[in-house]
Amino acid sequence: MEEQIKEALAEIQRGTAEIIDIERIEKLIRNYYENGENFYVKAGFDPTAPDLHLGHTVLIQKMATFQKFGGIVQFLIGDFTATIGDPTGKSETRKVLSTEQVLQNAETYKEQVFKILDPEKTKVMFNSQWLKELGTAGLINLASNLTVARMLERDDFANRYASNTPIAVSEFTYPLLQGYDSVAMNTDIEMGGTDQKFNLLMGRTLQKAYNCKKQQAVLMMPILEGLDGVQKMSKSLGNYIGVTDEANDMFGKVLSISDDLMWRYYELLSAKSLKEIAQIQSDVENGKLHPKKVKEALAVEIVDRYHGKGSGEEAKLEFEKVFAKKDIPTDMPEFEFENGIWICQALVDAGLVNSTSQARRDVKSNAVSVNQEKISDDKLNLEIGEYVLQKGKKSFAKIIIK
Repeated sequence: MEEQIKEALAEIQRGTAEIIDIERIEKLIRNYYENGENFYVKAGFDPTAPDLHLGHTVLIQKMATFQKFGGIVQFLIGDFTATIGDPTGKSETRKVLSTEQVLQNAETYKEQVFKILDPEKTKVMFNSQWLKELGTAGLINLASNLTVARMLERDDFANRYASNTPIAVSEFTYPLLQGYDSVAMNTDIEMGGTDQKFNLLMGRTLQKAYNCKKQQAVLMMPILEGLDGVQKMSKSLGNYIGVTDEANDMFGKVLSISDDLMWRYYELLSAKSLKEIAQIQSDVENGKLHPKKVKEALAVEIVDRYHGKGSGEEAKLEFEKVFAKKDIPTDMPEFEFENGIWICQALVDAGLVNSTSQARRDVKSNAVSVNQEKISDDKLNLEIGEYVLQKGKKSFAKIIIK
């Protein structure tokens, strides 16, 4: 049993940015193994229509991990708090949605997250259920638990106050109401991103103030880097893998990440255990496995998760077919550079030509392609991203600009 508890804690801590009160989490896990008692793990989600990418699923993957070790997930849709709008990282308040829209969006969430979470161990909840009942007296009592000075410790509030940017009093209620959710839900562990630390700690503060006989542990997950390996995964930056992407697109995008980033994705997105991943890493280092094969396995796993078992292998075969038609090798040397590189220098450094003067001549004679497109500009500079360079018909190299 001790070995099981140790393994469970290792999986829970895997890839986390910060955990507050790991001792409480250990007690909850131990109680589950010894007495079969479940515990509650809360995470809040925006009620607006979800359009999730793999960056969003980092938190959901961790929720699924807790479900393996006795956790009942409280999937909280903040339909009431959304009418206030949390200013953290936002430039404007979210629009207010109708009840019908919220319920419709909740169904869309279910379609996407139940590809990861166990529906039998998940409670979808709406905070309007208890916050509408709080009333004026309840809200005043709630607000009495926090001073303005403490509220201004939150970075975004402090920065806005220092720069004389207006802060509505209603905005101060958001972290209080989020904390009160933990009181109403009797939460044992709350999860969120690192930007939510102040709000997550509020749950601990209010559970103590309301004599809940417990203070929730807090677990924060990091932001996942996008395909470029530099900036956070974001649709606006175009470096994302969408949960609803077509299987073939999803497979190709995963395969496009660098070998270094692949291990980060394994840590935060794969369902494989830490022991399994450590063995795979060892096999790569010893030359028993090629990194490309390991990346393909990750791509197959992710495609299977969102498109059904067998879809990943089909996408892999289709990917290989497409590359074969284009006469592009699926395995080619990779080179990494910082801050961009001149095309002619890239051709030299990748070993495709002997000199920049030769590179200029090849570019001018249309003998060079970048991502399957002929180029003629010998002054082209490759910026952050990934590129397939081709010289002639058979010389290829993958260039990664960080």
